[in-house]
Amino acid sequence: MKTINIKKQLIVFVMLFSIINSYSQISKAEIIATGLTCSMCSNAINKQLKAMPEVEKVMIDLNNNTFVVNLKNNSLVTPQMLKSNIEKTGFFVGSMILTMDVKNAEVKDNSSFKNASGTYVFVNPVEKTINETLKLKVLNSGFVTKKEYKQSAKMLAKYVGFGTENTYFVKTI
Repeated sequence: MKTINIKKQLIVFVMLFSIINSYSQISKAEIIATGLTCSMCSNAINKQLKAMPEVEKVMIDLNNNTFVVNLKNNSLVTPQMLKSNIEKTGFFVGSMILTMDVKNAEVKDNSSFKNASGTYVFVNPVEKTINETLKLKVLNSGFVTKKEYKQSAKMLAKYVGFGTENTYFVKTI
């Protein structure tokens, strides 16, 4: 009798953990790559992204050098992993916008939420509690152009976790 109750509790715990874990994961990333000069350049990035096991599909807009990366459910991909894969091809990230389902996060300046892919700190958002899909632009160095980062570096330095690995500064779009 006790083992049945323990098994039931374990099953409920595993189900709850998988539900909680599935929220706040990155479902899509829109990445603008810099330094591309031809379609062969974008093809190299496309192949590199598609080789990632977490990637379900990659769509390319050659006019804007934009890669829309759809990720598999419950993938544990981080923005840093996506950035690293683009840099392996010899190019850089000029912009990265993440689409995430966020549950019960308080959105206000310098508030944050954590998930398996890192800690996300909100920068100058409209204050509210969210329970929805969000588009978040990553503002860290290497996730925006050097010019854009230089303009915002002093402002970002005031936020909790500045310079910490796997801490991403984001603004809602």
